[in-house]
Amino acid sequence: MTLDPVILFFLLGLVARLLKSDLRLPEPIYEALSVYLLLALGLKGGIELARYPLSQLAPQIAAVVALGCVLPLLAFMVLRGVGRLQRADAASIAAHYGSVSVVTFAAAMTWIEVRGIPSEAYLPLFVALLEAPGIIVGVLLARGASGGATRWVGVLREVVTGKSVILLIGGLAIGAALGPTGVKPIAPWFFDLFKGALTLFMLELGLVTGRQIGALRTSGAFLVVFGVATPLAFGLIGAALGTLMGLSAGGATILAVLAASASYIAAPAAMRVAVPEANPGLSLPVVLGVTFPFNLLLGFPVYHAYVTWLQA
Repeated sequence: MTLDPVILFFLLGLVARLLKSDLRLPEPIYEALSVYLLLALGLKGGIELARYPLSQLAPQIAAVVALGCVLPLLAFMVLRGVGRLQRADAASIAAHYGSVSVVTFAAAMTWIEVRGIPSEAYLPLFVALLEAPGIIVGVLLARGASGGATRWVGVLREVVTGKSVILLIGGLAIGAALGPTGVKPIAPWFFDLFKGALTLFMLELGLVTGRQIGALRTSGAFLVVFGVATPLAFGLIGAALGTLMGLSAGGATILAVLAASASYIAAPAAMRVAVPEANPGLSLPVVLGVTFPFNLLLGFPVYHAYVTWLQA
């Protein structure tokens, strides 16, 4: 078995938190690392994106956006029908699972690269495309709980001008404009140091996850099961769609990972504005305490196995 430093650093942070260590990453460093990682991912995708005409990618873009709209609807039906959650809470959690985790994407990209699994270079574009639709659908689903008074201006501002979307799309645009030659002066900084920066970021996320585990006691057994069953089901949907789209084994695996991931940055911010009556004490513990570590520790090989089976 190949030892992945990204996962090992995450486990170090998790164990440190469970042992009540005073280990922590200073907030400015954590913020700087998040900016760096998002820009680096965008630049990588942008360099390759310039090689593909938009007409060639249009069908894939449409399919990915459709995926981002369908997933929160499925999650909402389960949360309301099986979990019997209030409409606002079900819509909020569905929005989290309809959107994506950029960090999970970055870790998955490292996972397939270490194993030599080929993938399309424009995959960061899918991350940017999947960030917003799930949140918008979640807000629409919550309208019945808020008397229809949805704060659309605030929601759209949170989604479109949010840090992750701005940096990803900005990085894609800069990378596409510079191309492989123009990006050479900054390549050592953004590409050679990427994995080292990611391991430090994962150390902090291990600490954050350790803090959320205790909150699961108040979330109930249903949400814990939901936090594992949903990525397994959504990952299969993503793997099937990636196979139908003609993606490589690595590309379909990454799309499966994106479908199985859940947002803990953009979605909480948008839901706080649009659906303030929703309880964040239900969504964040299950996203960070269950789904995120499940994907990181166990999910990647499962999603790759889905793709191997589907493409056999």
